[in-house]
Amino acid sequence: MDQIILWLKYFFLGIVQGATEPIPVSSSGHLIIAQRLMGLKQNGLSFEILTNTASLIAIVFIFREDIMKLITGGWGYLTTRKPEYRADKPEYRADFMFCLYIVIGTIPAAVAAVLFKDQIESIFSSVYTVAVALLITGVALWLIRNLRGRKQDGDLKTKDAVLVGLAQAVALIPGISRSGATVISSIAVGMKQETALKFSFMLYIPISIGGLIMGASDIAHDPNRSQLAIPYLIAFITTLVVTYFSMRWFMGIMARGNLKYFSYYCFAAGTLLLIFL
Repeated sequence: MDQIILWLKYFFLGIVQGATEPIPVSSSGHLIIAQRLMGLKQNGLSFEILTNTASLIAIVFIFREDIMKLITGGWGYLTTRKPEYRADKPEYRADFMFCLYIVIGTIPAAVAAVLFKDQIESIFSSVYTVAVALLITGVALWLIRNLRGRKQDGDLKTKDAVLVGLAQAVALIPGISRSGATVISSIAVGMKQETALKFSFMLYIPISIGGLIMGASDIAHDPNRSQLAIPYLIAFITTLVVTYFSMRWFMGIMARGNLKYFSYYCFAAGTLLLIFL
């Protein structure tokens, strides 16, 4: 019976991770809350890395056509030296520049993660921090609720990538939503909803792959690996499936411009956490 209860707890954690990773409400903050409510304590980063990898797989699958287009176009631009061919393929330059901006936008979070991630998590991994961060996220979502930018994929500039990248670095603080920070900042610098969504989750891919590579040793040397193999597998599969449907749902929300409803949720969740936990 205890084993079944443990499996159910990890199943629930998978639901929490999968449902909250794509949407602007902070998956890391919700996992902290869920683990506290269920009396679970994760030692090390194995669980976080595994569930993030599951979310990554789901998001890559959803954006697979965009990813292939960017790779094909960017590579075609780099390997073609004939001016007349480039003139016939202006989209290749747009794809190359979009890839370049993804690299630029990834740098701030990558540097911050390498230098400060452990310190950030040790200082800010409390329910109080999560509550305050949710309230901050709610305010930011409320401020950009009516913005409708005009910048499309080919209109981005280096400063846009830097600003969104800095926002992603701030999201290392538990409770600050990564998708929220990047979507909010993308809209704030004038991107259209569709471009903001695409740029946000293209930034998620390299930072998640980097986290997986850096954390591979944590998984390999996890002392609880064999004991928690089945619970981890349950959480992984659950996260994978739920992330897919949550991402599809969020894409519809973005298309309709209804981000204000997430601000209501952040206000409510942050306030309740301050009162009861």
